[in-house]
Amino acid sequence: MQLLWRNTAALLVAMVVVAGAANVTYDGRSLIIDGQRKMLFSGSIHYPRSTPDMWPSLISKAKQGGIDVIDTYVFWNLHEPQPGQYDFSGGRDIVAFMKEIQSQGLYACLRIGPYIEAEWTYGGFPFWLHDVPGIVYRSDNEPFKFYMQNFTTKIINLMKSEGLYASQGGPIILSQIENEYQNKERSFREKGPPYVRWAAKMAVELETGVPWIMCKQDDAPDPVINTCNGRTCGETFKGPNSPNKPSIWTENWTSFYQVYGEYAMIRSAEDIAFQVALFIARKNGTYINYYMYHGGTNFGRSAAEFMITGYYDQAPLDEYGLIRQPKWGHLKELHAAVKLCSEDILSAFPTMHSLGPLQEAYVFGGDSGTKCSAFLVNTDRNNKGVTVHFRNSTYQLPPKSISILPDCKTVAFNTAKVSTQFNTRTPSPVFKFDRAEKWERFDEVIPQFDATTVRSQTLLEQTNTTKDVSDYLWYTTSLEQESEEQLAKLIVKSLGHVLHAFVNGRLVGYGHGQFRNPSFTVESTVPLNKGTNQISFLSATVGLPNSGAFLERRSLGVHSVMIQDDNRRLKNFTDFSWGYQVGLLGEKLQIYASEGAKSANWSNLGSSKQQLTWYKSIFDAPKGDDPVTLNLGSMGKGEAWVNGQSIGRYWLSFHTSQGVPSQTWYNVPRSFLKPKDNVLVLFEEEIGNPLNITIDTISITKVCTHITDSNLPPVNLWRKYGTSMDHKISERHHGRRPKVHLSCPPRRKISKILFASFGNPTGNCDDYAMGQCHSSNSKAIVEKACLGKRKCTIAYSRKKFGGDPCPGIPKSLLVDVQCK
Repeated sequence: MQLLWRNTAALLVAMVVVAGAANVTYDGRSLIIDGQRKMLFSGSIHYPRSTPDMWPSLISKAKQGGIDVIDTYVFWNLHEPQPGQYDFSGGRDIVAFMKEIQSQGLYACLRIGPYIEAEWTYGGFPFWLHDVPGIVYRSDNEPFKFYMQNFTTKIINLMKSEGLYASQGGPIILSQIENEYQNKERSFREKGPPYVRWAAKMAVELETGVPWIMCKQDDAPDPVINTCNGRTCGETFKGPNSPNKPSIWTENWTSFYQVYGEYAMIRSAEDIAFQVALFIARKNGTYINYYMYHGGTNFGRSAAEFMITGYYDQAPLDEYGLIRQPKWGHLKELHAAVKLCSEDILSAFPTMHSLGPLQEAYVFGGDSGTKCSAFLVNTDRNNKGVTVHFRNSTYQLPPKSISILPDCKTVAFNTAKVSTQFNTRTPSPVFKFDRAEKWERFDEVIPQFDATTVRSQTLLEQTNTTKDVSDYLWYTTSLEQESEEQLAKLIVKSLGHVLHAFVNGRLVGYGHGQFRNPSFTVESTVPLNKGTNQISFLSATVGLPNSGAFLERRSLGVHSVMIQDDNRRLKNFTDFSWGYQVGLLGEKLQIYASEGAKSANWSNLGSSKQQLTWYKSIFDAPKGDDPVTLNLGSMGKGEAWVNGQSIGRYWLSFHTSQGVPSQTWYNVPRSFLKPKDNVLVLFEEEIGNPLNITIDTISITKVCTHITDSNLPPVNLWRKYGTSMDHKISERHHGRRPKVHLSCPPRRKISKILFASFGNPTGNCDDYAMGQCHSSNSKAIVEKACLGKRKCTIAYSRKKFGGDPCPGIPKSLLVDVQCK
């Protein structure tokens, strides 16, 4: 009976797979799935930059935001840490990630690479590739092609074995081979073009049953589709290299990566929406992927050189998976408006009509009088808005904006008019490590030359010595001084990234490079004793390089050592007897893990502070389910672990030009935590103050809306499209004015009205003030409608606020509320 059930179950699964199989093809207009053209919005979510327990929520929120496809790279160094040894467990379980996408009814784009760049250490390559004899990455080089094909085949066979390609009934409708290769192709000269052709041929011959793409590769061989990456593909994309290929945007950067020493680049929701609409209108785009839709966290040592631990925190879903407004909501409304036009968009290419010197209309569908959709484009960034005439009607277009007309008459959406609410994310301290008795310390040992076992008569390159098992490499030597004590000048040149110099156990110099300029020199006047002097350098990498040609040739670590005596005589110690220690003693003991911590000789915190110190403490998990974060604002540079799992590198002492750290709060996923007695371990390279560290929770504490006469959708549009648009401002009943909606996160209610004004308040949700025109009962009306509620609506009308407080002046309503 059991055997019969198993056989029946297997047959049912097979029937489901066959029934769900999809034929994915394409032509010059779009991807075609089971004979139907598709207008698709995609969002990048990288499975290792979150945790498996976060995947369902992230994918669900993307779906609610109008996303059709989830896009991810495949991370080679995670899956094949040693040649032929594969790991698809835990956060590496890409099959489980794909199945979660499928279970929520979305498609997937699998960007295998296997070179991915992605601000991921070594561009995703496992470091063991470096030691393959004769290898040249990403070129017509037999050793590299052998291992690249092996891994690509492994991933494709894995996906096939789980039935995950659309041709098998799975979610994967696209795959990518290579990544932005054209940027570096010339560097490889005659070895570049053959490699492109080989990579395309190799991928296609693996027979996935779905199309392949190459991003930023204008010469992508047929049938591989060339695609665009960047912020302005609506302006810069040259288009498909064949009339039979669709126009695809694989990376629409929702912000940009951030490095230590620099501040976050903020990209507005309006600019993203403008470029998306322009790509559809001008470039015939029918597939747009947001990079990133959720950036997440560079846990452990996964970040590339100088990258902060938080990744694309300004994406529609922030680092913690919280919805970032207005970006998420504005793009959701864009997607809904475009989908109203999708039948017309997919039916044919648009016709363009000039509406002015910098204004155009792109019309999809039939001629005047028949069903059509239109995009009215204003590319003028400097004007205050223009009036254009289109099909016997007039339309106001704000600067740098596009209006979408699903019926060629009524504006459903304008890219510059944000009508969704804004929100504010706030950390709240819940646990303080503010007493010395809460901490234990372990002082890292500075090795001496005689204690080292790895020796060389010259300075060794760092990564080839560490094999990327640690950020740290000790260089040590022993120097004999015959004369009496004297001051000498130590000159150390490093190829990057960080250097701590010690003479006889005392710190005498420190230096670091910066992004795109990792090399630096440390010069210091040091005392040399008569007799033996111990010189030790701790060289630290902050992620490996991830981009550029000939990655296998990159060098890091100490490059040269010179000492100038008090007679100004310069001696070169580069070719000298050097001893090496890979990694730290604390790493060797694994004192960040529960068992390893027992082997370390921990001591009380004490009052003295010095470099290279390990700190350990215990804390209980915060109650509730808000995201948890570690405030390290009082520390210098190092790495943090919670219950043995690294939450990433931190570097608070490297300030931006504004004099503040690039990142202060560090994500601690709840799946890393136990209810009680969680172990926090830090390795601090510099001098930090652990007594000011706090465990915080992150939540949306404020929501705000700013509605003006000009950014309200027309009432007659909502009579026709209100339900399908799923707008934050919608007409609930015919003949009534639209309503403003405010919504706190789940389990929170509106506890206070921070500001409310119907009239002409100045500023926006970030910085506002009362204007000269103000309805005096604004706050009372909002309080009555909203206080104590999670969600509330307020009719946007003069009557609601007791009449017009200033006739003839354009009105707006700005409401800012606190959520608790």
